[in-house]
Amino acid sequence: MDRQDRQTISTDRAPAAIGPYAQANRVGGMLYTSGQIALDPATGEMAGSEITEQTGRALENLKAVIEAGGAGMADVIKVTVFLKDMGDFAKMNEVYLRYFTGEALPSRSAIAVSALPKDALVEIEAVALATGR
Repeated sequence: MDRQDRQTISTDRAPAAIGPYAQANRVGGMLYTSGQIALDPATGEMAGSEITEQTGRALENLKAVIEAGGAGMADVIKVTVFLKDMGDFAKMNEVYLRYFTGEALPSRSAIAVSALPKDALVEIEAVALATGR
């Protein structure tokens, strides 16, 4: 594969990038997303101040990017979750389980960080198979 095999993915169903990066890149049959925080794509404002609200919005943003890249949530093979407070892990997980269910759950890492863009409580990125859609 060479650079010509790389496709930049963009959708207005998720917030525009707030820096010099793409929402996602598709290379061959793989889709690599940038991290999504809880920005409402319609208003550009954070969606809520609680971890459950922010997790839901971040996952809706992630879902929109994944779908724009020719995949679905069931095609996700790896997720990385960045939490501002690891004390929010259980509440984040409650919302996460609404998006990832069944026997073919993705691999996942959850990492506590000192800060996230826009003072978000959570940021979520994924890698998905995007072969044939």
